[in-house]
Amino acid sequence: MSETALRDGVVLLGFALVFVLLFRKLGLGATLAFLVAGAVVGPQVLGLVGNVEQKRGVAELGITLLLFLVGLELSPARLWRLRQDIFGLGLLQVGLCALALTFVVSSFGGFSLAAALAVALPLALSSTAQVLPMLQSAGRLRTPFGERAFSILLFQDLSIVPLITIIAALSRAPAPVGATPGWLLAVYTVAAVAGLVAAGRFVLRPMFRLIGNLGEREMFIFAALFTVISSAAIMESLGLSTALGAFIAGVMLADSPYRHELEADVDPFRSILLGLFFLSVGMLLDLQAIAARPVFVIGMAALLIGTKTAIITAIGIAFRMGWRQAFGLGLLLSQGGEFGFVLFTQAQEALLIAPEAASLFGAVVTLSMATTPFLMALTTRFRTTPQRTADGVEGPQADGARALVIGYGRFGQTVAQMLSAQRISVTLVDRDITVIETADSFGMKVYYGDGTRMDLLRQAGAADAQLIAFCPDGDQIDRAFLEGVQAAFPQAAIFARAFDRRSLIKMDGAPIAGAVREVFESAIVMAREAMANLGVDSEMIARTEDEYRRRDAARLRAQADQGDLHAQADQMFTHRAIADAVAQESEPG
Repeated sequence: MSETALRDGVVLLGFALVFVLLFRKLGLGATLAFLVAGAVVGPQVLGLVGNVEQKRGVAELGITLLLFLVGLELSPARLWRLRQDIFGLGLLQVGLCALALTFVVSSFGGFSLAAALAVALPLALSSTAQVLPMLQSAGRLRTPFGERAFSILLFQDLSIVPLITIIAALSRAPAPVGATPGWLLAVYTVAAVAGLVAAGRFVLRPMFRLIGNLGEREMFIFAALFTVISSAAIMESLGLSTALGAFIAGVMLADSPYRHELEADVDPFRSILLGLFFLSVGMLLDLQAIAARPVFVIGMAALLIGTKTAIITAIGIAFRMGWRQAFGLGLLLSQGGEFGFVLFTQAQEALLIAPEAASLFGAVVTLSMATTPFLMALTTRFRTTPQRTADGVEGPQADGARALVIGYGRFGQTVAQMLSAQRISVTLVDRDITVIETADSFGMKVYYGDGTRMDLLRQAGAADAQLIAFCPDGDQIDRAFLEGVQAAFPQAAIFARAFDRRSLIKMDGAPIAGAVREVFESAIVMAREAMANLGVDSEMIARTEDEYRRRDAARLRAQADQGDLHAQADQMFTHRAIADAVAQESEPG
């Protein structure tokens, strides 16, 4: 690695660290911190880092890794369930926003119709790299609201090829020799997706099964990155969306037993590269263009945000969302997106817009991205006070209950019913409409809502509750969230359901009354019954259970302290564990 690359790395990471800490302290988002840090170290201000385009090319891997992780959250069955939102809501959003923005750009920018359309198509897209992390950090990606936002973003990624084709059709430049026609790109897309699906089934799963049997964690990380990068490379070689390739690879592994290991291995790379991407966007911000025409840039950014918010809100209401949720969706997707920079370059090469116009609208996109965290923060109270959901399901209400149970699945049902048996009043919250309707048929009142949102917890009566039990499916709860709940509702004892030992490690040190691994106790009960059935005497069964619990607790403590799932691997429970325990007991005093 060259001295220049090392110096650039130190500068970028140092400025990013300082700005993120500062912006977090001020209650602002990390995305805005990265953008500002990039602008400061970039050529327009301090000029501390060069070769921005090359760094951005590497950083775009962050978007690819993000889409891979999102794909891991979506099994093919769940993706099929979202097809109406993807191709209905998504198509309407891109189409109507593009038409409205064409009118805005031609009216206020003085562009011809063809040039206005070439600019409006990129502006109709939103920032996947900004919106998905916001949904994930808020715990809303798997909610109905989050799924609709994701459906629109996925359609936008799918629409990259058609948009490039439209811009090429409008081109005033001579067609390059050997250029791929649009219809052939569409064929490539279908063939590439089919090929990735087949590879996921017949290549990826057997490969991860083999690596899993070897037990080599480093090989697992290597294979995960190979999967993402190779999928992206295949799509790029065909002139298609690299993020789409990584997403398909993730979907193919969503139902595999390796999903959580893959998430744990890939997520750190995604976080670093996504931060680097926003740093590069900030560095590319043409401050001179903004300084030369500040009214145009700020005004056009305001028109972009206002136009997209109004149209997406209207579409959301038409799709039977509550108007507050629809408005929140409009604000969340109101910014321009990272693919806009790619399409502006295409429009410039097609001689539809001048380089100065590409710089101006690049600044408009960046400015709109910077405003999103502010807009979401400023309108929180306005957007999140509904008493009912879009489907008419009643939202939570503070009714003086002593306990809140968040999540009424197979785990939460048992907790809630046993509390109720002791005449402890319980408020139940879940975000699965099917669960709510099933519970209603048995006479149980379950309120609709995302119980990982502070405002909804407060609305449900958490400020007066003596106990809050988080029992949702999946791996959504971590230490930072639990610390926030405890700080907001210090009078309540907090309990949390843990999906597995990784979940327990994520909660380690949280100020809670207890955390329970969801299948741990039931697995021990089955093991006891199995040993009894095979003739093991009751004393040895009890000794086996005690030794297993002791070793598991010690390993869990070491794993949490060291941040390594393989810590104290030599203490895993084997046939020698009981023999060693008996030998220690028989040693003289």
